[in-house]
Amino acid sequence: MDQTTPQLLPSVRVFSQLISSTRRGARLARLLTLTELHFWGAPPGITERAEQVVAELAANAVLHGGVPGRDFRLGLELDAAAGTLRVEVTDARGDRLPAVARTAEADGGRGLPLVAALTDRWGVVPYPPGGKTVWAVLGPATRKSDVVSADPAVTACRTGRAKGHPCANTGALARS
Repeated sequence: MDQTTPQLLPSVRVFSQLISSTRRGARLARLLTLTELHFWGAPPGITERAEQVVAELAANAVLHGGVPGRDFRLGLELDAAAGTLRVEVTDARGDRLPAVARTAEADGGRGLPLVAALTDRWGVVPYPPGGKTVWAVLGPATRKSDVVSADPAVTACRTGRAKGHPCANTGALARS
């Protein structure tokens, strides 16, 4: 009797790529994320949120974390058993921008609140010798995207009601 051993699929899939710190690089990060997650068979809820999170973090890496001649790194880790995705974007600048009070009329300042609203948790860690990694974890069990935010701007961005609003361009660098 000839029995074949069943092949087990890996429960953790990892992707990492250096990407140029340009507008096209930010767009490429978003497209690579979609491609990998679809190839891995990630749940649609995670894929949709990951697209927005990567668009924001990659745009920030290009706009605020870029150093001439240095790339940023996109990292993805899908744990199928746990149902979680970890996103990491590492840029070349170790310093963090100071927190600025945002007004309703301001053109920026909505990216990280949007990341916070779309993820289960996120944070920033130093990346020696002179960079930082912004990470975010998305999981299907506690979908913050289903919860209405206390910040109307974040809710409008997340629900698509932000037409003509500055956050309607969320990840605009990634789409140009």
